[in-house]
Amino acid sequence: MNRARLFSPLRLRELVFKNRIFVSPMCQYSAVDGMPTDWHLVHLGSRAIGGAALVMTEATAVSPEGRITPFDTGIWSREQATVFRKIAGFIQQHGAVAGIQIAHAGRKASTDVPWRGGKPLDTGNGGWQPIAPSPVPFAEGYPVPREMMEADMERVRKAFAAAARHGREAGFEVIEVHMAHGYLLHEFLSPLTNRRTDACGGSLENRLRFPVSVARAVREEWPERLPVLVRVSAMDWVEGGWDLPQTIALARELKKIGIDMVDCSSGGAVPDAKIHASSGFQTPFAAAVRREAGIATGAVGLITEPAQAEQIVSTGLADAIMIGREFLRDPYWPLHAARSLGVDIPWPSQYERAKPL
Repeated sequence: MNRARLFSPLRLRELVFKNRIFVSPMCQYSAVDGMPTDWHLVHLGSRAIGGAALVMTEATAVSPEGRITPFDTGIWSREQATVFRKIAGFIQQHGAVAGIQIAHAGRKASTDVPWRGGKPLDTGNGGWQPIAPSPVPFAEGYPVPREMMEADMERVRKAFAAAARHGREAGFEVIEVHMAHGYLLHEFLSPLTNRRTDACGGSLENRLRFPVSVARAVREEWPERLPVLVRVSAMDWVEGGWDLPQTIALARELKKIGIDMVDCSSGGAVPDAKIHASSGFQTPFAAAVRREAGIATGAVGLITEPAQAEQIVSTGLADAIMIGREFLRDPYWPLHAARSLGVDIPWPSQYERAKPL
């Protein structure tokens, strides 16, 4: 049998992943008052059974007002950590690493679920007042967010740190800070959404200040032996917006504070961006960050074929593959990818009788 790079181990700090196939965070909008449900157990657990090395939760809010919708999971309480413990334990029992992505939606908070149109919710319909770096709404029909003061930033920073503590109590071994897709920390980074004139706005150095301080707070709470990841939008796809050179500068700062991997996505800051999506279209971002910042990266975005994933990691474009929608189509993608690449990996004992010869 072949020894595909995709199925070789990856070490970050003291944690060893059995392969380089990671489940990307994917919102399920199926929580009750921030609590994960049996849906999350089955959804995440099946990807562990399917052979992924890292199974990551959806964007999990650090506070109630940090949720995208009222149906997002949260990790702002020990009660939520207790419910997540069963899910994390099941993932680990089946050979995968359990990871949690922590997030704050910023000005994109307080919306309905996508299958009901995803429109903003007012306070009379279960919504709340969003906060943001600047009082600029996401799009027409969205509320004007309340501009954050220093006290708000300190509360959010502490909320991320507390979420890290609760995440570890839940048994997660990887934590990822969400700085992408137009949510709060990305809003501070992008000049399209950050109009501040204080020490957290204007120059690149200033726009990095708050997001990097949040990542530092999480790194300080997380065990030294375990890795911290950061997801970024490497480009806003709008002239004058956040771009790849700024992303590389951010990655260098993140490396200095002990972040172990940058997960490179793109877009989400504004609704009118023209994103030129095609197969593997974001992989060059991961390659550039890895090369220029000297930090491990994850490639994400329309990576669907085993040979494509193998080419990315075997040529050093990225260290791991983050797969989202393809895992929704096929929870057992790693098992099928291994066969496609001529690699023999174990199947769950309960499924062995279906393993192709």
